[in-house]
Amino acid sequence: MSPAIIFQVHLMLGYVSWLLALSAYVFPRLRAMDRLQVQRAIAVLHSFRFFGLAFIMPGIVGPGLPSGFAIPAAYGDLTTGILAMLALLSFRIRPLFWLLVAGFNVFGAADIILGYVHGIQFGLPEVAGQLGAAYAIPVLYVPLLMITHIVALGLLLRRQDQRAATPRPA
Repeated sequence: MSPAIIFQVHLMLGYVSWLLALSAYVFPRLRAMDRLQVQRAIAVLHSFRFFGLAFIMPGIVGPGLPSGFAIPAAYGDLTTGILAMLALLSFRIRPLFWLLVAGFNVFGAADIILGYVHGIQFGLPEVAGQLGAAYAIPVLYVPLLMITHIVALGLLLRRQDQRAATPRPA
């Protein structure tokens, strides 16, 4: 099997494994939690996205890692992580918290999608070995991040839908 196919299988199985694990152990607990606490927990997870700077760390990744993938991925992760940290710091200022929650989830999901686009554009599957120690980021960490972005954005949209569906007093 070629490295490109192995990498793509790893990506797909990362999503499958996380969906199975989250469905069995996490989603049932999240359903019992207040939306505010769910968003806070998701922000804690995403506050570690500074770890994406590993994509530009010599010695962690190989010199053949395409910079067109690595640089935007590294700084997109850093930005998302900082936005998540700011959301956590603003927890007591609810309007700001909700704005930052929406911001880091929209920006973070877009960053992951852009990472996939750049990965394809710059031939990342063919040189996936150049990820070196950072190989675990796209195959183990990114699926969890994307799934939690979808959950967070779904909760944000559902919250707005419920407000719109609530009848207002005449």
